[in-house]
Amino acid sequence: MSEEYRAKVFKSGNSVALRLPKALGLKDGDEMMIVREDRAGFKVEPIEAPRRKIDLTGIWGSMPEARPFTPEEREFDDPPRDWHLLDPDYKP
Repeated sequence: MSEEYRAKVFKSGNSVALRLPKALGLKDGDEMMIVREDRAGFKVEPIEAPRRKIDLTGIWGSMPEARPFTPEEREFDDPPRDWHLLDPDYKP
């Protein structure tokens, strides 16, 4: 079931703006797509924000000891584990 809200159009500079109720859950800065439909009026939908990328330029080079692993360093030995130390009832 859909809910109905009233919104008011008002003058904002040389444009008009549509004030939407807070109950819709929108935040300041949210972007909306407005589509004018034939004779039906308008459709207003939120636009998903693009995924943010992490900017590492500020920390690049701050850890000179950090370097990619060589293929030899990527391999590791898998020593046997003493499971009986974790669970005294363990039976192999």
